[in-house]
Amino acid sequence: MPVAVFASATDDPAQWLPALRKAMPALEVRVWPEIGDPAEIDYAIVWKPPAGMLAGLPNLKVIYSLGAGIDAMLLDPTLPAGVPLVRMVDLSLTEGMIEYVAEQVLAIHRQARTYREHQAARRWQQHDQPLARDVTVGILGLGTLGGAVARALKGLNFGVAGWSRSPKAVEGVEGFAGAAQLDAFLARSQILVCLLPLTAETEDILDARLFAALPQGAWVVNAGRGPQLVDADLIAALDSGHLAGAVLDVFRTEPLPADHPFWAHPKIVLTPHIAASNNAHYATLRLAEQVARFERGEPMDDVVDRSRGY
Repeated sequence: MPVAVFASATDDPAQWLPALRKAMPALEVRVWPEIGDPAEIDYAIVWKPPAGMLAGLPNLKVIYSLGAGIDAMLLDPTLPAGVPLVRMVDLSLTEGMIEYVAEQVLAIHRQARTYREHQAARRWQQHDQPLARDVTVGILGLGTLGGAVARALKGLNFGVAGWSRSPKAVEGVEGFAGAAQLDAFLARSQILVCLLPLTAETEDILDARLFAALPQGAWVVNAGRGPQLVDADLIAALDSGHLAGAVLDVFRTEPLPADHPFWAHPKIVLTPHIAASNNAHYATLRLAEQVARFERGEPMDDVVDRSRGY
């Protein structure tokens, strides 16, 4: 019987173990740190595991992340080099991100903030409302999540442009790739949605230069990673009037400190890192599929290329 260790800095094992055992009855799951003989562990199912933990499992075959982001794990210098690292991209993460981005883009497009302000002031005032087909949403990052979001927004009749490091084709989406095409992409993006992974190249990418390349009155939605945003540059772009507003779900420090200026800024909408999260039922079904593929000697999906950082 194969053996897995479960270790998560944020997930309650009591919520995951029943689902894991139902999805993979032939897999024995042990919860860190009570794992018995480390040499018996075949698989690690983890989210932000303790530094050095994975290096102490000498016969580890695969590391399965419980999240789509693996940047924190790659910072562990003891991470076993020869063991496949697999990101979690399941139905619940993908559909959750689609719902979140669609909600925020529609709220921006339909001027929800303006009408809430009018309600508070008891003001009856109508504003011109363009159609979605006349607005272009730019998706910064066309991976699994970005591609799914782009297709969903296209289904709502928005114009959609997408940027990725290398060329990617999504039906109905205007594609841009590489540094040479970034500014042309930004110039098209009336609402910019960041869904990039965090790498050395994408850290601080949402900065003053990028904001200046967006159209006057653009909005920014960051559901990627907190360190991709230069906080002071965003505030400056909002205060100058170049950007109309921002929706932020991820931050450099989480929870966001109570004295951070984002809390009180009138042009910023905050959510507490809730855009997409794992549902134990769907995530364990995905894990079962990935483990079964590995056991049969078949290629797994979403294996991390460590040289790229995602």
